[in-house]
Amino acid sequence: MSENTALSELANFVGRSPLATADLSARNRVLAGMTGRLLGKKRSVGDLLGVVLVLSARARRMAQPQANIDIDVFAPGGKRALRLTLGSR
Repeated sequence: MSENTALSELANFVGRSPLATADLSARNRVLAGMTGRLLGKKRSVGDLLGVVLVLSARARRMAQPQANIDIDVFAPGGKRALRLTLGSR
């Protein structure tokens, strides 16, 4: 059996995004590169249709009724093992 399971890999995950750095100048360079790639590209009708489809899907999800989910997770000793707090609309 493998020593690396998906759960252990997730537990050892460390975010390595250049945007997560504490150095403000490094973050600004990364953001400038991202925006430069976006602004330097000529947009097509397909790009516009993609944006419209994304926005309509989001509007459709927002119009759906709110769902309530109850999660009960208990530790082996019987105490509650999970506290999950989600923002309200």
